[in-house]
Amino acid sequence: MGSFLRKDHPLLAQRIRQAARQGGKIMSLHAMRDDWLMPLAQHMVAPPSEWVSSLAAVAAAVAQSKGVTAPLAVQATEAAKSVAAALLAGQQKAILLGLAATQHPQSEELLGIAGWIADQVGATVGCMGEAANSVGAQWAHALPSDAGMNAAQMVANPPKAMLLLNVETPLDVADAVAARTSFEACDLVVAFTPFKDADIPGADVLLPIAPFTETSGTFVNAEGRVQAFQGVVKPLGQARPAWKVLRVLGNLLELSGFDYESSEAVAAEVLQGCGPDRLSNAVAMPAAITPARSGVERIAPVPIYATDSLVRRAPALQSTTDAKPALLQVGLDLWESLGLHSGDLLQVTQGGGSAELPVTLDASLAPRTVRIPAGLPETSALGRSDQALELSRVAAAQGAAA
Repeated sequence: MGSFLRKDHPLLAQRIRQAARQGGKIMSLHAMRDDWLMPLAQHMVAPPSEWVSSLAAVAAAVAQSKGVTAPLAVQATEAAKSVAAALLAGQQKAILLGLAATQHPQSEELLGIAGWIADQVGATVGCMGEAANSVGAQWAHALPSDAGMNAAQMVANPPKAMLLLNVETPLDVADAVAARTSFEACDLVVAFTPFKDADIPGADVLLPIAPFTETSGTFVNAEGRVQAFQGVVKPLGQARPAWKVLRVLGNLLELSGFDYESSEAVAAEVLQGCGPDRLSNAVAMPAAITPARSGVERIAPVPIYATDSLVRRAPALQSTTDAKPALLQVGLDLWESLGLHSGDLLQVTQGGGSAELPVTLDASLAPRTVRIPAGLPETSALGRSDQALELSRVAAAQGAAA
């Protein structure tokens, strides 16, 4: 569900491709027919706000086949029945949520319905991590608890001071417009970054830290596999590994728990007693389905070479086709209703920000859906991808009628 599989998770894509070659049935729920370079048994294509109802239709089809009560009052479509039949007939089965699903405003509802289906058909449920250490972050309790706030809550209710670790605000946050306003409201914004040219509007202080290549550390991948590594070169100049900078700050503030002598000591404490069974994807079923939105909806994949500050500064990677300038891709319904031509320049307005982008047709997109990548300078002024979006023509392509 909601995965640009080949670019978001290329290694996992290869495993799934091998499963397809051995007879596995692969099915997709997305806002477009993304080319995964493998045969798909079923495509379910719908605008993002209809993903919950589309998945609930699969649950209804499973319930109908098993003679049990469906968790939500939704009519099973033919596509949903096909997916349900494959899940019921399969032997080894998994339901996976991709990045667009885990970042979805109704991600908890999607996960809850996926869990119900999995229980009924004997499948596992997985969330494909957004970064190399997503699982490790959970093991380290890098999650809000008690009176803590998540990133969106911090932006909405800015604290007096903000510490940013490896964050280039316009490119690494879901809503750069709101983040800029939030940082301006803080008394102090301190950014830990390896780059003196880091784009962090509102930062009062830049503290130099080493990139991961210049320090030792530990990753925990999506399988729960622990992978340690060593720094291959010394940090440049006065830069230091981020954990050392944080340790010194903790010591200066006379805080407890900042006495580590090595990154290995940090990892040893974090990993003590940890294992794959520590994580759970179980959430409650939604009581009802939120009605689908009206108007144009956006899917916003982050290009593979725009995901972090290191790849964004790699000249070789930025010379590839995956690093091409942003395009506004629209489906056939919008293409025809707006009378567009390839290369027309459109203004996109979303969340109090706007951008001007050349347009191209992608007939595989769901109705009312556009694809506008995130994580790029050309689109960083736009708001969150789930906010209301407006399109207006700025200029016609050369040679096309205005």
